[in-house]
Parts: sequence; structure tokens; C-alpha cells
Amino acid sequence: MNKYEEALQAFQLAVKESRDVHSLTNLAWMYYHEESNSQIAEELLIEVLQMNPQSYFPYNLLGEIYVDRNEWKKAVETLLKGIAITSTIEANNNLAVAYYHLGNLELAAEFFIKGSKTNSDYASMSHIWCLIKLEKNVEAKKALEKVDEEDDEFVGSVEVAEAYFELKDFATAELWYEKGWKDYYKQPIWVDGYIYTLVNNNQSDTAEQQIQLAMEEKHAEIEDSEQDECNDSWTESDKERNIQRLTAELKQYQTLLERIQSGYIPSTQFSTSLITRCYLFGCTRHQYSEYGK
Repeated sequence: MNKYEEALQAFQLAVKESRDVHSLTNLAWMYYHEESNSQIAEELLIEVLQMNPQSYFPYNLLGEIYVDRNEWKKAVETLLKGIAITSTIEANNNLAVAYYHLGNLELAAEFFIKGSKTNSDYASMSHIWCLIKLEKNVEAKKALEKVDEEDDEFVGSVEVAEAYFELKDFATAELWYEKGWKDYYKQPIWVDGYIYTLVNNNQSDTAEQQIQLAMEEKHAEIEDSEQDECNDSWTESDKERNIQRLTAELKQYQTLLERIQSGYIPSTQFSTSLITRCYLFGCTRHQYSEYGK
């Protein structure tokens, strides 16, 4: 029996001895995060909430589960109750995610800011995207100007570039795309926007050079993938699918300039991000106290 199995048995035994806020929440966390069983975790946490707990742990954990399952209305209701007890970065971010997917961008923007650690992290960028979608472009640009690439929580150069792209500030977008060109894995999902930006900025020669580089890298990837040895974790089917994906991306690069010249405008893609954390009462690693102490 490994340490994980021992821990799970200990949590199960604690619930058998006493079905209380502490034991049920801890077992729910184990089922969700270690067993990937959100259904049992939800059942345990619903039982906890009927006890009217005075800790945000069970509310935040259940809210996290609902966000992960795209159950947005349940997530909002649950996370608001946790925030009423203690406002945390994680709960505010996850509440913002739920509001975003419910189409309430004003509240999403408000809670993304409350869920951010710095002006340069993903929650702050999510706030900026809400402003862009609300057509509050002046506010969005002011927020973007505060982004610091030296920040430990920096969201990333391409992510910043795509926000400027969406604002049609192609001069600034080009600068940020260039910062990410050497470091990011090249895929059409963002390279298309960079090449479009270069063409829009009358940098067609540079656009051709960068496409050529991208194609050379993709050719090398295909060759490497063809040499891959297969095993139980990387089957022939996996290998074939990967080669098909790489080949499709190469073909996209080969026609990209022509498509842009014919009126193709790449679209940017923003996705929200769930924040998780430990909600184990008595966790020695995070120095959490036991429930009620």
C-alpha cells in the first residue's frame, strides 16, 4: 500500500468515525483531486453545506467542481457563499470564470481583478479581455500598459500581443509577437495573427521570412515524429495522429500569405482558467488548522 492509498483509507475511516465538516470536506477533496471522481465529492460536500459550515473550504471546493463541470449557475451560487465568509483569489477568479460563461462580462471583469495577484497575471489578462468584449477599449489599453514582462506572474508575450491585435493596435501587437517568437511553440492558432500583423504593418518581407522559418521547423517536427519509436504510452495511432496534425499545420502555413491577401483575418482565442488549491483541513504542508480551531 502506497502513501496515497494510506491517506485515502485514513480519510475514509475518519468519515466512518464522524461525518462532520472536517472529515467530509477532506474526503471530498481526495475523491475530486486524487480519484477524479467529482460526483462522490459533490455528494459529500452537499452534505457538508447542510451543516452550515463557517469555513470557506467546502464552498470553494464545491464551486471549483462546478466550474470544472461547466455548471456555471451552481458555481456562482456556491462561490458567493464562500466569498461571504472569506474572500480569496481562487474563489474570485473562479466566480469570474462562471460569470464570463454566463455572459455577465461586467461582473466577470470585476471579479477577475479581485482574483488577480498582479497586473500581469492571467486573471488580469482575463479582466482585459472582458473590457475588450465590452468595447471599453480605452480602459483595456490602460490595463495592458501596466503589464510587466519581468513580473513573476507574467501571462506571456503572445497573450499580450493577441489582446493588442484584438484592439487593432497592430504596431504594439507586432512588438509583443516578436518577443514570443523564439520562445513559443509555433502553431497557426497564434502565428496567423503575427503574420497578419506584419502584413498589415507593411512588413511583407519579414512575414515571408517568418513563415519560412515556421515551415522549416514544422518539416523538422514531422521528420522527428516519423522516427518516433512506439510503446504502450505512444502507440502507432498516436504517432499517426500527431503526424497528421503537423502536416495540416504545415499546409496552413503554405497558404497563409495568399489567404491573408484574399481577405482572411485571423481570430484570436481567449479561454478562461480555473484556479485550484488545497482545501484540506489540518494540512501540515500548508499549515491549515483543523476545522473550528
